[in-house]
Amino acid sequence: MPTGVEPPPLSSPAAEPYGRIVIGAALWLALLAPFFYSTYGFANWLASTRDHVGSIVFSWEHHVPFVAWTIVPYWSINLFYGLSLLLNDSRRSVDRLAGRYLTAQIVAVACFVLFPLTATFVRPATSGLPGFLFAVLGGFDKPFNQAPSLHIALLAIIWDHWRLRLAGPLSILWHGWCFLIGTSVLTTWQHHFIDIPTGALLGFFALWLFPAQGELPFAGFRLTADSKARRLSLCYALGAALALAGTAIGAPYSAVALVLLWPALALAIVAFAYAGAGAKVFQKTADGHVSLASRILLWPYRLGAGVNVWAWTHKLPPVAAVTDGVFLGRFPVAGEANGFATVIDLAAELERPRGVSGRWQSFGMLDLLPPPADVLDRAVAAIEPARRQGTVLVCCALGFQRSATVVARWLVATGRSHTPAQARKQLAASGRPVHLQAGLDEPA
Repeated sequence: MPTGVEPPPLSSPAAEPYGRIVIGAALWLALLAPFFYSTYGFANWLASTRDHVGSIVFSWEHHVPFVAWTIVPYWSINLFYGLSLLLNDSRRSVDRLAGRYLTAQIVAVACFVLFPLTATFVRPATSGLPGFLFAVLGGFDKPFNQAPSLHIALLAIIWDHWRLRLAGPLSILWHGWCFLIGTSVLTTWQHHFIDIPTGALLGFFALWLFPAQGELPFAGFRLTADSKARRLSLCYALGAALALAGTAIGAPYSAVALVLLWPALALAIVAFAYAGAGAKVFQKTADGHVSLASRILLWPYRLGAGVNVWAWTHKLPPVAAVTDGVFLGRFPVAGEANGFATVIDLAAELERPRGVSGRWQSFGMLDLLPPPADVLDRAVAAIEPARRQGTVLVCCALGFQRSATVVARWLVATGRSHTPAQARKQLAASGRPVHLQAGLDEPA
């Protein structure tokens, strides 16, 4: 993962006095700690008043051993929770981390209130330090707050916060200790397995909602006035609702149905993009990479998008020559991309393939919609400088619309075609289907 989409290391020069950062972190801790204990305790109390609280337990979990000493790594997350806020290089970093914490806590507690589950294992008596730590834990933590595991959600957030801030042996030690924290939720008999993937999904959602770099996905949101965008948003929202309904219907029969929460969340994010949030929800950088949270959360959607690319283009050549070293094509695999000096990528939803060695420039545009004028102009302007350095592939998902629109505007802007109609014919002669966006075939 390139550093362009990751938090800067702690060795970066501080942009502001550290005292202000500590004060900000302390204020957040003063809010988050009582909020956690009050809401967590309330959810526990509410579940205890119910006549029946269910559980989801796989048969193999009965073979998970109880390992008393793993309560130590289990408890250590509390230390890292505070240190992660206090050890930062800017107030912005503190605020975004606190936003992740708050998101995880609000969503988890809401689930504990609406859909409580109970842990079914009875821990054996322990003594010494583990016994003391279990006793303190039992003083406020009852067996009802299960899925999604807030412990795992916070672990995902804290692990991501430090994974590129540490190097060498410290990095190896950090990953190993985080693994111990993660497995300790089972070996302390504090959680069942289903709590782990649901907790991880929540953690990565919090990371996506408050990314370390770039715009917040909800920043500047305004409901779109474009009727086509609204229809597409509704279609994706219905897909998310169907996946969620499948979870609700199937979960009483098999816990495996909970896996549908993943595509439900992915489709909901895409619906949010078309509703007005725009291409930034995919968290794609100028060189084509995406954040780790985006990669994980949107994997089901990107899998479907990849299948769609294959279905529409597998009988077509992957690229077609246009003129003067500029090619038009579908989203390439690494081997195809490496055949060009520069790839100009317009597919906001797809991630740059691993193993690409050449230059990659990304101008994120949503599929099937007219792109923002500034993004379109920058994409067109990038072709000519890139062409002077070698062959250029202009691509989107299928290579039919976004990339064709950009190349058509480049042809007219550089005089290679005298009119938009001539540019359209020139692209059609390349052998690829061409569907220029309405209103975009007239260059400004």
